[in-house]
Amino acid sequence: MNRNLAADEQVVYEAQVSWASQWLLILLGIATIMLMGIGLIFLAAAVINVLTTELVITNKRVIAKFGLISRKTVELKNSRVESVQVDQSIMGRILNFGSIVVSGAGGPQAPIPNISAPLAFRSKLNEITEERAAA
Repeated sequence: MNRNLAADEQVVYEAQVSWASQWLLILLGIATIMLMGIGLIFLAAAVINVLTTELVITNKRVIAKFGLISRKTVELKNSRVESVQVDQSIMGRILNFGSIVVSGAGGPQAPIPNISAPLAFRSKLNEITEERAAA
């Protein structure tokens, strides 16, 4: 991720997709390996989801990158962030994962699914945006 930052930009918080959010794919993978051997596809999907997602908050923006072959990138300047929403299912609350939706000025929304410790991510983003607003 650091190779994509501007010269005066620094990462202040880094998050990742939660392994716990991949529980269904992992469970299906293990169950179907024992039954048919195709479970490796489910396990590979879980590993790809976790390892190919980059999530950072820098001193200037929020950056989220998803995908292995096709790539989706969401970038939103901290000064444009208006609200941060956390969505957690019951399983997400128990296993500490959920989705973040960052809303920016002008209406764009940046959904970031299956993030580990979403409340910590929201707190850090709120802290950074409040610091920038106060400055």
